[in-house]
Amino acid sequence: MDMAPRRTSPRVVVIGAGIVGCSLADELTARGWTDVTVLDRGPLFAAGGSSSHAPGLVFQTNPSKTLAEFASYTVGKLGGLALDGAPVFRPVGGLEVATTPERWADLARRHGLATSWGIEARLVDPGECARLHPLLDPGAVLGGLHVPSDGLAHAVPAGEAQARRAIDRGARFLARHRVTGVAEEHGRVSGVHTDQGFVPADVVVCAAGFWGPDVGALAGLTVPLQPLAHQYATTAPVPALAGAVREISAPILRHQDADLYYREHGDRVGIGSYGHRPMPVTAQDAEAHANSCLPFTPDDFADAWKQSLALLPGLAETEVSAGINGVFSFTPDGMPLLGEHRDLPGFWVAGAVWVTHSAGVAKALAEWLVDGQPRTDVHECDLHRFTDVQLSPEYVAGRGAQQFVEVYDVIHPLDPPAVLRPMRTSPFYGRQQELGAVFTEAGGWERPLWFESNAPLAEGLDLPPRDAWAARWWSPTVAAEALATRERVAMYDITALTRIEVTGPGAADFLQRLTTNDVAKPVGRVTYTLLLDAAGGIRSDLTVARLGEQRFQVGANGPLDLDWFRQHAPGDGSVQLRDATAGSCGIGLWGPRARDVLQPLTSSDVSHEAFGYFRARELHVSGVPVTALRVSYVGELGWELYTDAATGLRLWDVLWESGQRHGMVAAGRRAFDSLRLEKGYRAWGTDMTAEHDPVEAGLSFAVRRDKDFVGRAALERRPHDRRLACLTLDDPATTVLGREPVRVDGVPVGHVTSACFGYTMGRSIAYAWLPASLTEPGTAVTIDWFGTPVAATVAAEPLVDPAGARMRC
Repeated sequence: MDMAPRRTSPRVVVIGAGIVGCSLADELTARGWTDVTVLDRGPLFAAGGSSSHAPGLVFQTNPSKTLAEFASYTVGKLGGLALDGAPVFRPVGGLEVATTPERWADLARRHGLATSWGIEARLVDPGECARLHPLLDPGAVLGGLHVPSDGLAHAVPAGEAQARRAIDRGARFLARHRVTGVAEEHGRVSGVHTDQGFVPADVVVCAAGFWGPDVGALAGLTVPLQPLAHQYATTAPVPALAGAVREISAPILRHQDADLYYREHGDRVGIGSYGHRPMPVTAQDAEAHANSCLPFTPDDFADAWKQSLALLPGLAETEVSAGINGVFSFTPDGMPLLGEHRDLPGFWVAGAVWVTHSAGVAKALAEWLVDGQPRTDVHECDLHRFTDVQLSPEYVAGRGAQQFVEVYDVIHPLDPPAVLRPMRTSPFYGRQQELGAVFTEAGGWERPLWFESNAPLAEGLDLPPRDAWAARWWSPTVAAEALATRERVAMYDITALTRIEVTGPGAADFLQRLTTNDVAKPVGRVTYTLLLDAAGGIRSDLTVARLGEQRFQVGANGPLDLDWFRQHAPGDGSVQLRDATAGSCGIGLWGPRARDVLQPLTSSDVSHEAFGYFRARELHVSGVPVTALRVSYVGELGWELYTDAATGLRLWDVLWESGQRHGMVAAGRRAFDSLRLEKGYRAWGTDMTAEHDPVEAGLSFAVRRDKDFVGRAALERRPHDRRLACLTLDDPATTVLGREPVRVDGVPVGHVTSACFGYTMGRSIAYAWLPASLTEPGTAVTIDWFGTPVAATVAAEPLVDPAGARMRC
């Protein structure tokens, strides 16, 4: 009889005893996973990583709802912890000040973000700024944003306090254990090798901070993270703070116009600067210095000191007495890295996590491990969100450095990245340049926003004026392109849309099990469907075209969909998966004259009777082999036309030539967004995420409840107490862009997801999440636009062609 003791929880090894590793051990053991070992190459608990020198400022407001939730959880958790009787978090509040009109406007926008995410905040005048922070010169600022619940986290004590709780539940922490290898057995992680011996594990989590890429490499994983040095200086005693009895009494302070932040150290002031040149370092460079603090470079701090004297005049009576160039982690998009290695199950990553988000990230990852998924939507942080070209060392380093430069910049939500472009271009790129395309980037691809060649078409259009913010990354040409699509025909470059090829004898059953709609239809049919997670939340929406008995083309939202497919693919080889995006290209040919453009170029019959709506066929267009899907994301007659990259340029040219007699234009993403909102089409990741379900999102039509699929049981149990609602702004001359709070009778009740001007109907449109009880058409609401309430009304959707007749002709 086997008398060996049975484990009640998996064996977990966490690599890194910084604040993230300590938080994760606490969260896991609190959920009953008590067989947790935390390893660190350094001493406990100032182990030598970023946590050892982090200044600990916790500002919760963020454009990302996910990061704001992580920060709010961190504040709540650390606020209730102490180490040896001393609190590890001090809720002194946060104050962001503006010294320019642009920043003051941005603080009003950030106030809206805070309201949308449920964070108490208020805009304050210069006098109130000085009352909150007496060192501040009120004459130097235009005002500020005050968040009372922000504060100062002591990273090392906060980590140790959580570690002690984990140890009390059975976890162990081992200092001076350098991980030298990651072991696997039967295709799963089985433990780690260290310089002190082997540690077995069923789950390994890399929480190694800027050592993450090195640890990931031991498991054959690219961890796209760039360490950079960041200056932090401390003054000598400040006379105005003489006799201070507390470490900090004023709010933590950000002067983002000068890339600076401040906190008190008793009678001294700490100053952090992002205004200097990017200083990329290697993990080995950092390890060569105590607590990953490289020598301070005074010349790089000279301007920061000058700017500090202007904001805090009392510093003129002191000087910088000490400083470091501390190492922190940056990713290409500034977001953390969370998730499981797709090729080595059991190996997880929690990287590029700052103190601000540490406890929130740990909670989400613990939920992911123990319950199968986090309660917070984490797609923005998913380890596998990047395409292959975005994982190159040059890309990671270049974009990481740019994230450092822009960390305190006023970033417009539509601003495209400025460095390492172009990276990926479609075969049409040269033609688009000739037409004066203004580009953004999507998944590394260059994507046209609009075409300056269409500017003459916008002359004479009666368009409402836009304020300076709404007019950025917009042009009147957008209106001309949208109207041309509705009235005539337009070509859209859809190459950047992810296409996954699913083949094999098990392909139909596989897709049927993963998706909500019936995709096991006859060859030639196209189906709109959803991917749900185990909790019934929307992971993605897909367009599935059955091109053969064992061959499907799936229009997806990005690498995370392919990753989900790979996680669920059967192990018997009956299903093969391939990302077909890179070797192919696509054109959306849409508008009432689309058939007039296409029919002369093909011997195939593309009439409605022969090629109906939501059908797929393979045909030749002037000799070019094309997979044609009769679907339309803009609500007009037309096709998605796909071919391989080698023949893409010819496809563009023959369509272009055929279209000229019909008034065809090339159109960009801005017109596309306007048209799809007029039709009420959702964008996954913006309008809906895993936090929402199909009923709430208005997508019940894509769910077949007479079949089994992942998430079905959970979907039946969900309360569906909110809805994605269509709003029209009462004043045609006003607009919003997204993430603004929505109010009823002055009380925040939801937030905007997508917004755009509808050129067909001459009015601004916004979609917003609201309580279900407030989504009856005709309900009056307001939307905060830079602190000003804008009147809007809940409307029945879709706003244009409710019967869908224009697509089915």
